Amino acid sequence: MLSPREFATLLLVKDAPDQLQWDRAELGTLLERQLVKLEELASENKRPQLTAAGDSFLQAIARTH
Repeated sequence: MLSPREFATLLLVKDAPDQLQWDRAELGTLLERQLVKLEELASENKRPQLTAAGDSFLQAIARTH
């Protein structure tokens, strides 16, 4: 189960990945749980994005509410 902060971070990755601060501990947890991955950009920067597991997790939550 995700903490409320981890869940909020997952939603930010889905809806506004460029708004995330890289020092968020929650982002590390989501990477470890393979709910997000880092997308390599042409500028050598990285941007978080949902994995299939992360997308499925959010869809499952949406179905229960």
